[in-house]
Amino acid sequence: MGEIKVSPDYNWFRGTVPLKKIIVDDDDSKIWSLYDAGPRSIRCPLIFLPPVSGTADVFFRQILALTGWGYRVIALQYPVYWDHLEFCDGFRKLLDHLQLDKVHLFGASLGGFLAQKFAEYTHKSPRVHSLILCNSFSDTSIFNQTWTANSFWLMPAFMLKKIVLGNFSSGPVDPMMADAIDFMVDRVFDQSALSTEAKEEMYKLYPNARRAHLKTGGNFPYLCRSAEVNLYVQIHLLQFHGTKYAAIDPSMVSAEELEVQKGSLGISQEEQ
Repeated sequence: MGEIKVSPDYNWFRGTVPLKKIIVDDDDSKIWSLYDAGPRSIRCPLIFLPPVSGTADVFFRQILALTGWGYRVIALQYPVYWDHLEFCDGFRKLLDHLQLDKVHLFGASLGGFLAQKFAEYTHKSPRVHSLILCNSFSDTSIFNQTWTANSFWLMPAFMLKKIVLGNFSSGPVDPMMADAIDFMVDRVFDQSALSTEAKEEMYKLYPNARRAHLKTGGNFPYLCRSAEVNLYVQIHLLQFHGTKYAAIDPSMVSAEELEVQKGSLGISQEEQ
């Protein structure tokens, strides 16, 4: 399980897209790692926030595809923060460092929870223009564990992986999903899939949100069903084409498409 099996594109990605390390806190041990790809002229990029203890490279398929179509994409790996307020303050400082006033956020699992908290944290002076939440939740109490949670730090890696694997279904899955699980479990990621109750709670919180359901894809659709996820991301970002909140290079969008988009959204000259 030690070898990443998701795609040969992964090694090419790691060799061509540089990983940057940035410190924005007084504590030099808090290091943000990120991949920033696509046109730097875009001032409202799409930022990906990974799941539990996640690394930025889990979104390599989105970076490769979306930047190829002209989008600016940033995938983050955050340092250790002990509460969400610390994270929000650090993330705000990071956006200031990158000179980004507003961004679109894609959050997976814990990344989605943190994205919601950051939107709430900055609501008086909004920094989040739109949210895409993937297998996310609004309340961390759904992950309340028994006494074993306190002993996780004592366990060797093979035991942690066994615990994580125990939370996935034991039935047959297609090769892409199996490889995606291998990829994520090798990094000891999400410890459990979302319950139906957690999903229903999210639906209640965002009754007017657009839902994109994948019939297959499991807990990591951005890896094993990347084409579908990338399509949904493009559909979401399409509404911002031709505005100052576009995440794509205008030269990559046809004039005809922009006119149609402006007409459908009723965009005025002042909003551009």
